[in-house]
Amino acid sequence: MPYLCTRQPTTNGVGHKMKNIICKVMAQTEPVYVPSKKSDNDQLAKSMIRLKELGGEYEDEYICAMFGNLALCKFAVGKTVIASLRFQTHESNGSYFQDVVANDIQNI
Repeated sequence: MPYLCTRQPTTNGVGHKMKNIICKVMAQTEPVYVPSKKSDNDQLAKSMIRLKELGGEYEDEYICAMFGNLALCKFAVGKTVIASLRFQTHESNGSYFQDVVANDIQNI
């Protein structure tokens, strides 16, 4: 299966959990450019995507951030995809937050 829109794999650091799921695309935002010290031009494309696991009406859904080239890819609503997701938690001012980042999404 060819990679249509891929991003280089990243190392799994401490506090990160990876999960590969087969899911359906529910919605996707248009990409915007955010400041980034890691990119060549100090800006990085960012887009959000809502993914729902296959099954019944009450399956788990994930709101995921996509960055770089992956954020520029457009996935059709209702399309089945394989997504590699990274879950990361952090604390700020006594509150805990969880980030979900899509490392790779492939059409199937």
